[in-house]
Amino acid sequence: MTATQDDRRLQRLLGIDRIIIEENARAGDEDLGPLRDLPGRWVSTVNGWNMIALPFARTGPGTLNYRLLLNQYTETLNFTLVDKGVPNRGVNDDQTVQTDQLIVTLDYEQVIRQVAVVDRPRSNVAGAPGLAIHHEPGLFLNMINLNDGIDVGRLASIPHGTSVLALGTSSEVSGVAQIPAVNGLPVGVNQDLANPYLEPYRFFHENPFDGLFRAIPGFPGFDPVEPHRLLERDNQGVNVQTTTILEMNTTTASGGVSNIPFIERQADAASMKSTFWIQRLRGIIPRLRLQYLQIVNLEFFPRTDGRPGRIIWPHVSINTLEKVSDRA
Repeated sequence: MTATQDDRRLQRLLGIDRIIIEENARAGDEDLGPLRDLPGRWVSTVNGWNMIALPFARTGPGTLNYRLLLNQYTETLNFTLVDKGVPNRGVNDDQTVQTDQLIVTLDYEQVIRQVAVVDRPRSNVAGAPGLAIHHEPGLFLNMINLNDGIDVGRLASIPHGTSVLALGTSSEVSGVAQIPAVNGLPVGVNQDLANPYLEPYRFFHENPFDGLFRAIPGFPGFDPVEPHRLLERDNQGVNVQTTTILEMNTTTASGGVSNIPFIERQADAASMKSTFWIQRLRGIIPRLRLQYLQIVNLEFFPRTDGRPGRIIWPHVSINTLEKVSDRA
């Protein structure tokens, strides 16, 4: 969106002086800025993949103190409009001019169920297929003006006892956006896969998790060492016209993560970074796809590389969804 378009959008919305709760968002409503294609219902069947390392009681001398859990999952992601112009009131430095900020706000609800699961070392708490493994309500924000270079944000509440504020920027590119490479190995240990401590990662690197796709010839499986690869695969042969990119990080500006005491003590969710790619596909009937890559850095157990602090374990989730309805 150009500066002129932003100015016109702001002029339209400056007349809003109250919270609009019941208004339905139209698909492609330019007043929503980079969030304009999100309102509605997004679904994936079995394209979601998740990896997480978890503290695990030792079963004997020399055994590992963590397990690596991999899930294949389905997902429903609903977005609805809360308000096109939530006002934050302010004045200039000498308090002589009103300088209010307006924020477009979308409500979202994410529901995830695992369809296949494996862990190493094996446990009896990985759960069965069909188990609901994640529910997350939250808000997506677009700061229209006075945003200090940060124009998008995400507020998330996770039932484990974690709340998140991630802030960042939006952009748009022609065609398919590049998926960044991700190193899924823990930071703070020797990352050589010959290291016995990384045996679960080495095993799944050599035997990628294929879940329900075991019978599909040529399917490469999910590799926790390079967890971004299946997102790249999902883009092969897809005719994408434009992609809107939303990048949000809890380490930006005033963002952050808050956890209940047990989480901080046992496996602290210290930071989160997520990137969403909203793809507009060419075709007689235009389609919308949504990809994301999310990394939550968990910290537990002392580092072994001589540096202070705890080992950083990347908890990575990826998915490709399609929009099935303009209404949630």
